[in-house]
Amino acid sequence: MTTPHTVRIWDLPTRIFHWTLAASVIALVITAKVGGNAMEWHFRLGHLVLALLVFRIVWGLIGGRWSRFAAFVYAPARLVRYLRGTPHPEDSVGHSPLGALSVFALLAVLVAQVGTGLLSDDEIAFAGPLTRFVSNAVVGQATGYHKEIGQYLVLGLVALHVLAILFYVLVRKQRLVRPMLHGDKALTHPVTASRDDMLTRAIALVVLALSVGLAWWVSSLVQ
Repeated sequence: MTTPHTVRIWDLPTRIFHWTLAASVIALVITAKVGGNAMEWHFRLGHLVLALLVFRIVWGLIGGRWSRFAAFVYAPARLVRYLRGTPHPEDSVGHSPLGALSVFALLAVLVAQVGTGLLSDDEIAFAGPLTRFVSNAVVGQATGYHKEIGQYLVLGLVALHVLAILFYVLVRKQRLVRPMLHGDKALTHPVTASRDDMLTRAIALVVLALSVGLAWWVSSLVQ
């Protein structure tokens, strides 16, 4: 019998980001549907998500081993092998080739949604902080995308993400949720662990503070 190796895969900053982003997206959807005074919170949550996305982009370059984008940017041939049922031994460590596509797609759609939100104007009471820097035509296009296209792309990808997790947990019997809670995975072979010590967490706090500062500055540009 193979002795399992317990390895730190997801560092604490990545785990906090993941669950904070999930809660924020849910709250964004709810506040958008409620409307009215809830839109105040919708805008605040939008700026929070902006800060989280900036943090994740930076952390994808300097974070823990398996949180870095370099760890889950796969060649097309590796994706094909994974889909054919002949995966690489490390495909089940962090994000699988298929899971990586989902992550990148979701991040891209969220960036587009937040970006167009900053450029949107409901022509009633709320306008994004960047609307005064662009033409009315651009504001109209951004508003249309944000309300009519972007929100459904976000909802669709989130639903697909959840369904994929349920498939892997219930059908393939792979534990995906628990490692994102405590950070460790039991693997059949040793791999390089993600660094997750006080120094890396302190660096993450600095990156987060700068990201929040940027989001606050953007929010202050509103007229």
